[in-house]
Amino acid sequence: MRHIISILIENESGALSRVAGLFSARGYNIESLTVAPTQDETLSRMTLVTRGSEAIIEQITKQLNKLVDVVKLVDLFEVPHLERELMLIKVRAEKDDREEIKRLADIFRASIIDVTDSSYIIEMTGSGNKLDNFISVLKPEQILELVRTGPCGIARGDKGLVL
Repeated sequence: MRHIISILIENESGALSRVAGLFSARGYNIESLTVAPTQDETLSRMTLVTRGSEAIIEQITKQLNKLVDVVKLVDLFEVPHLERELMLIKVRAEKDDREEIKRLADIFRASIIDVTDSSYIIEMTGSGNKLDNFISVLKPEQILELVRTGPCGIARGDKGLVL
């Protein structure tokens, strides 16, 4: 099962390393990881995506809670939540393909953020499936470069990762 674990963590050097070390020491994989400061400059929010059985995820959350830098965490799999992913994709956009690529970007509600004589850079946010579908409608030779953030998520309603 895929789980998105959201963690409030002390904004100090070494905190990320301790979380990554916990995963590597136990042989668990981190599929995606994002970290950024919160409105409280002493805290960062870490969004971590991993896979495992209920027992493994329970073990991961217990171990994470033991880390001194971790203030609070929530497994978003357990609560109603929204998740989004960001993708930047550079595509070959030469004479004949330019209009078709613009049309596809419009259909997927993406933005063309850079234009050259031979390429476009397209910015897109949405579910992982939406991004995958956009990639699948492009010809493989059109894709020059691709960068994805992995999902970030937030609990819906009153629930959340707040102190």
